[in-house]
Amino acid sequence: MIKNLIIPLRYSQYFFLALSLMAAPRVFAQDSRTIRGTVTDAETGEAIIGATVVIQGTTSGDVTDIEGNFQLEAKTGDILEVSYVGYQRMTVGVVDNRSNYQIQLNPSAEQLSEIVVVGSRNQNRTVIDSPVPIDVIDIADLAANSGKAEINQILQYAAPSFNATKQSGSDGADHIDPASLRGLGPDQTLVLINGKRRHQSSLVNVFGTRGRGNSGTDLNAIPASAIKRIEILRDGASAQYGSDAIAGVINIVLKDNDEGVTGGITYGAYSTNVGAGYEDATGETMWNIEGKNRLDGENKSFDGNTVKLDMNYGVSLGEKGGFVNFTTEFLSKERTLRPGFAWRKGYGSAAVDGFNFMVNSVLPINENTEFYAFGGRNFRQTDAYAFSRDSFADGDNRSVPSLYPNGFTPHITSDITDVSASAGVRHRMENGWNVDFSNSFGKNNFHYYITGTNNASMKAASPTDFDAGGHSLAMNVTNLDFSKFYKDFAAGFNLAYGMEYRTERFMIFSGEEASYALYDNNGIAIRNPADQTPATDTNGDDLPGGSQGFPGYSPDNEVDRSRSNLGLYLDTELNLSDDFLIGAALRFEKYSDFGETFNFKLASRYNINDDFSLRGSFSTGFRAPSLAQIHYNLIFNNIVAGASVPSLLSANTSTVTKAFGIGPLQEETATNTSIGFTYKMDNGFNITVDAYSIAVEDRIVLTDNFDASGLGLGVDAAQFFANGVDTKTKGVDIVLGYTYDISNTSRLNLGISGNINDLTIEKINNGSLNRFTFFGPFSQAYLKAAAPDYKFGANIGYTVSKLSANLFITRFSEVVIQDFQWVDSPATTQAEADALFPIATDTYEAATTVDFSMTYSFTDNLRLTLGGNNIFNVYPTEQYDGWTDQGSLYDSVQMGSDGAYFFGRIGFNF
Repeated sequence: MIKNLIIPLRYSQYFFLALSLMAAPRVFAQDSRTIRGTVTDAETGEAIIGATVVIQGTTSGDVTDIEGNFQLEAKTGDILEVSYVGYQRMTVGVVDNRSNYQIQLNPSAEQLSEIVVVGSRNQNRTVIDSPVPIDVIDIADLAANSGKAEINQILQYAAPSFNATKQSGSDGADHIDPASLRGLGPDQTLVLINGKRRHQSSLVNVFGTRGRGNSGTDLNAIPASAIKRIEILRDGASAQYGSDAIAGVINIVLKDNDEGVTGGITYGAYSTNVGAGYEDATGETMWNIEGKNRLDGENKSFDGNTVKLDMNYGVSLGEKGGFVNFTTEFLSKERTLRPGFAWRKGYGSAAVDGFNFMVNSVLPINENTEFYAFGGRNFRQTDAYAFSRDSFADGDNRSVPSLYPNGFTPHITSDITDVSASAGVRHRMENGWNVDFSNSFGKNNFHYYITGTNNASMKAASPTDFDAGGHSLAMNVTNLDFSKFYKDFAAGFNLAYGMEYRTERFMIFSGEEASYALYDNNGIAIRNPADQTPATDTNGDDLPGGSQGFPGYSPDNEVDRSRSNLGLYLDTELNLSDDFLIGAALRFEKYSDFGETFNFKLASRYNINDDFSLRGSFSTGFRAPSLAQIHYNLIFNNIVAGASVPSLLSANTSTVTKAFGIGPLQEETATNTSIGFTYKMDNGFNITVDAYSIAVEDRIVLTDNFDASGLGLGVDAAQFFANGVDTKTKGVDIVLGYTYDISNTSRLNLGISGNINDLTIEKINNGSLNRFTFFGPFSQAYLKAAAPDYKFGANIGYTVSKLSANLFITRFSEVVIQDFQWVDSPATTQAEADALFPIATDTYEAATTVDFSMTYSFTDNLRLTLGGNNIFNVYPTEQYDGWTDQGSLYDSVQMGSDGAYFFGRIGFNF
């Protein structure tokens, strides 16, 4: 049946030539014999599935099966190294008169020896001996000690090259945080769960400081309490995993404990102490200063009050190591309000109410076969303020006087639903081949509701709440993977190959008529502009249509588009000797809507000695244009100098786009080079340093605004998606760690991690269009701001008996942004640009934040954590001229603009 499935595929006759390697001769070490054994948990006595047993100084070894059993060839005097995630590494000597070993592992927080899923299909590969850089992050510990409620914020401070900042005044980006690796786009990082591709969000980021024109994966839709660990592959991996893996791969490994309950209750809030003197500095009346003059009419010393309830429960299935693990998580976060001008009274991060459910399960069928399934549902309701509208009396005809005599600030609210389900079968064949057949489905649905607003053209008949429609993205992925480790070929050889078939469907669905329509003076929606004229105010001026804050999607915006793609890959790792490893991967993909791609990767690691290794890689990569980038379209209000400018975001396939000379979107292509070293010592010290260079051609961006007033579409400006720029990103990642056991009851953990990054725009692909209008200094600065010059973190953890303390210091680099004066008075020549640079450049100076927490364990089952993040209440540098992109004193850069956060958490397990 498998043969009938694979062989007819196009190109497969070339792809599977590599299978001839299976006929390689078996070479056994002289005087070796078969060693068998079982690996169990020293505390519970339960079998450990997937533990690695390797002969020290070699890569020869085995992985324990469902019953914890292993088998390998060894000789007298060999040393067996046994390791598994969350356990202390153990060594056992092979002796003459013994062929069966019962090995017990003790739990440990040490992670350098963890077997990783991402970056290699070799089941014997660990973090420290990987030929590419991988971070392994204990999310449960970080969530408990930091009080951070969402994955993006946890990773922002835990991973050196990960960047995510909450947005404000950025429409959909207020509700789904864009995140990135190594300063590339949010859609240039692939996200996996348990090694399976995760669906992306349907949102396209139009505003905000990060990821403009991109669609990323919503990591915050995954409950932190369901996660065992996160593996971050900081290297290009398109040849291994397909599209989107230009910057790297984030693999989320779900919890698999099969007994007990763990959970917690977290409560925290942000200080509203922002200082004084802003009105003198700006010359304007400011809102939300020191918790006073707030838009909500309240006086508060703290806001953004956050409550998080989480619980994880595991139960065993059968007697062969099966389990079902359940996680539920409830999150409620109130909005924050920070200093804003009169046109941006609601500046701050959005309110969120959400509920998460996740399940992970494995059911062994026999000793060589298991069925697995995982998935979940996340539902969030979010509420963010748009830009404020003045009263009609103050000259703003966007406000209906009878509804809002003093003006208003619209709410952009949303219902966001993510569902996912994956299921598959893993089987180990008698000839040693591992087979994994799986299917994964995921969908994101984003529905906008605009409240506290009006459609001015409807006058007093206008509703104040609108269903504005939304968008969705569904994805289905079928995978068939084969792998085998030849432990006796050279010093070890791993061969993997397989196929992936993926379908995607992107939809835009319209809202109610009042959310998008322009009405005439008779209260009838305008459908024939030749016979109808827009409603006018008492001054005779035309009134704007659509719901203010976010006009709804109309039937003309509706999209229902699908595509499919087939991927074939070959992935190998060969240990030429115990010290020298080389890896190679090839991948072919064929898309139904734009063509074919072929990519490759080479990687290597050489052990200078037992402690010091060199490693490096070279790869090509690609990212297919998303369905959203190809088909997304919307008429929206861009705010310029406090006024609405009707703007069109035109679909790439539309005649308007073609008329401006913008061609069909093509795939982004990349070349990725990495070189580095690892060093570890027996005393607990380790260091990894990796330099990288990533060149991306035809990077897809959102252009600046073109004059569209003459198109007869009722808009003044138009923007497009285009393969607009070629970029090169160079940098260095540094990770140092040290663990010292002071005594049986005390331990010291020290760590330093950092990323140094430099992004340059090599070429702007504007064709015959004006370079400044196509992608000018304003957009160039935001693209670079997503790749900060550096970020360093230092952490100190100390545990003594029942008390532990954690200190984390983060240093953010300077960020330079061009402000909204470039949009208000766009430059079209170098001379005009030179005149704008001195007055329209906003510089955010380098800044440092400090987080601190303390945990006391009353018993083995109950603990209390108290702490604070950004405890010295550091904010980005104030910009007093009122021209920031988000209408406040700050843009969403560095540590964000919510200030100090203080929290308490009660954790329990039983």
